[in-house]
Amino acid sequence: MSDITIRGLTKYFGDRLVLDRVDLDVDKHEVVCLIGASGSGKSTLLRCINRLVEPDHGQITLGGLSITDPRFGRTGLQQRVGIVFQSYNLFPHLSVLENLTLAPLKVQKMARPQAKARAHEVLSLFSMERFTAAYPEQLSGGQQQRVAIARALMTQPDVLLLDEVTAALDPELVGEVLKIIHDLKQRGLTMVIVTHEMGFARDVADRVCFLSEGRIVEEDAPARLFSAPQHPATQTFLSRLIASGRV
Repeated sequence: MSDITIRGLTKYFGDRLVLDRVDLDVDKHEVVCLIGASGSGKSTLLRCINRLVEPDHGQITLGGLSITDPRFGRTGLQQRVGIVFQSYNLFPHLSVLENLTLAPLKVQKMARPQAKARAHEVLSLFSMERFTAAYPEQLSGGQQQRVAIARALMTQPDVLLLDEVTAALDPELVGEVLKIIHDLKQRGLTMVIVTHEMGFARDVADRVCFLSEGRIVEEDAPARLFSAPQHPATQTFLSRLIASGRV
């Protein structure tokens, strides 16, 4: 059974069709990268998976259960599906430790000692445990993004969604964040990733989906999709990237 099953997903923003009857399956432990031009619907698709955006039509199931099923509830869904944004979204007035423990304490009602222990455990994965008392403004962009990913892992989610997590970083900081995502893949975490980093998509993805005008027009293993794209829109997109030196 797929971890995530999407059927007929359709979303309008006003009169603009953003997602057009999208179908997608993501298997357990699989890493799927969504690529495409700006405005193709990638981020909207990602945000529909954890209901930050409500689709107009279609269905999404997680582990065979509809994400709108009352047995989930929003809190339960957010525990099972973590999301990380390009802008970090850390609370500036809270320390690293407080950013990580806020949701477990307030939402999950986790005991404080347990939440702190979990935070130290997760931060150690990213070599960030020495920064527990630091505030976001005291951290580099790469460190802030590592904290944001650590925070998303606090609930031990089944699925991690990553939305352009390197887009706001200086080029020299991109590598450290991409290494963390590689490490998470080795741990078997199911991930759906929106990215403009084609080299990263080639290296980390089990499957790459190319979106154009709100539809997945082509999906394949990265080696095949990048070397021999079949759809004209994919060919045009990749040829432009190659011409600009980005692939």
